[in-house]
Amino acid sequence: MPDGNMTAPDHFDRAQFTAMQDGTAEDYAKIQAHDREFAKHSVDRVLSHLNLLAGDHGGFRIDRLTHSLQSATLAHRDGADEELVVCALLHDIGDTLGCFNHADIAAAILKPFVSEKNLWIIENHGIFQGYYFFQHLGLDRDMREQYRGHPYFQACADFCAKYDQNAFDPNYDTMPLEAFEPMVRRLMSRPKRSIYMKPARQAAE
Repeated sequence: MPDGNMTAPDHFDRAQFTAMQDGTAEDYAKIQAHDREFAKHSVDRVLSHLNLLAGDHGGFRIDRLTHSLQSATLAHRDGADEELVVCALLHDIGDTLGCFNHADIAAAILKPFVSEKNLWIIENHGIFQGYYFFQHLGLDRDMREQYRGHPYFQACADFCAKYDQNAFDPNYDTMPLEAFEPMVRRLMSRPKRSIYMKPARQAAE
């Protein structure tokens, strides 16, 4: 006979619909409760994914994780604010999944937590970084000029110049991931925006 102390099967704590249009308030309350618990561990998943960059040199002198750490170290030692340091740390986190659009993946992860300026920097750093090497691949190194006049053009150019294109030094005293983990946790503890929030202009109306 079943043990009387057995907990209810897991499916009893799940929504019962098979199409979202048929869900009830009770169903979505269950889902929201699970979402809140799942979100508590989002930083752990982000850091685990960042660690996937370890050991992959991609032809460079240092692996992709060390490049990310070195980029963040340069930003931190330059006096950049914590948000930009975390952006530097995570700017290439999409390398393992988005070989052709890695910047988009990093931007999607950071979007709920960063300013419009820092989001634009991460979204566009790939093209701005091309200023330093596109000419060797038969591409136009000045591709970034299409954004000339944008209010964040110089900020993105500076990010690449100071924290990205020069972060490939195997002899640099790069800070460990543990030094940046508290920064990531603070930044990602509360989103500034989400798809469920009205844009600021709409909310004010």
